[in-house]
Amino acid sequence: QVQVVESGGGTVQAGGSLTLSCVISKYQFSANCVAWFRQVPGKEREGVADLYIVSGVSFLADSVKSRFTTRQKGKNTADLEMNTLKPEDAAIYFCAAAPRPSFCISGGFFADPDLAYWGQGVQVTVSS
Repeated sequence: QVQVVESGGGTVQAGGSLTLSCVISKYQFSANCVAWFRQVPGKEREGVADLYIVSGVSFLADSVKSRFTTRQKGKNTADLEMNTLKPEDAAIYFCAAAPRPSFCISGGFFADPDLAYWGQGVQVTVSS
């Protein structure tokens, strides 16, 4: 069974940096895509970044473009590097792995994230 595990959450001051990692086991990592989402309690889930692993193409939401980067780090790990963090970036961050390659979209978020393999999420807190 596919397992998705995030790590690296924590508290950082505004303007600081944090890197989240997502390790996915029992998954055809190199042929698929992995995305990061975030959610604040009471608000809708928001897509943050998507990495189409086979091509290395990443897609970033406008709200984080130029501040966040996602890339493959190792055989089955994807990182989300977050710089110049703002208080509005505070949320629970989730890593999601596409159910299969056909769901992947180069230059966008993969289709039907509700069908994805999800991690448990990590808390990111940004103090002002």
